[in-house]
Amino acid sequence: MDLAERTYEETQEKQRIFTQFSYAAKTWKHERRIIGKAEYNSFGSNPRFVVSNLSGDPQQLYEDVYCARGNMENRIKETQLDLFSDRTSCHNWWPNQLRLLLSSLAYILMERLRHLTLQGTELAKAQANTIRLKLLKVGAVILNNTRRIQFLLSSAYPFKSLFQTVAARLNSS
Repeated sequence: MDLAERTYEETQEKQRIFTQFSYAAKTWKHERRIIGKAEYNSFGSNPRFVVSNLSGDPQQLYEDVYCARGNMENRIKETQLDLFSDRTSCHNWWPNQLRLLLSSLAYILMERLRHLTLQGTELAKAQANTIRLKLLKVGAVILNNTRRIQFLLSSAYPFKSLFQTVAARLNSS
């Protein structure tokens, strides 16, 4: 950690240093492999430790295995909290199954929206709740005729240009 901090002070660039060592807590019967990440940036220190029985390069294991697992857990949490997949309070199985299916479909639609239309925008890496609140949950007047659908957005809507960009990308794909 000291090396990461010193190097950051010299370069003013985020520093990440990986290491591995064996360690046994008092309650453990034997030593285990620990992967350590010493990170220092403008916010200060950010140490991380992972207990692992996998062999290989510590940085590769941390980034490709453990961060990917954490990312998947974040997607599950996003589906539960932002898209309401945890609302299975009905006493019957089928309504709960339908709610879960609809939440899963909503997640897939959000992911496709991110991939197809939000690349290169401020919402490119936004969570589902942010996309829902800033882009989809919008007050508008919708006019529909045989040839087109018009969205009349408020002049005070702060994401109007982003909405227009997304609509144009959806229309062209």
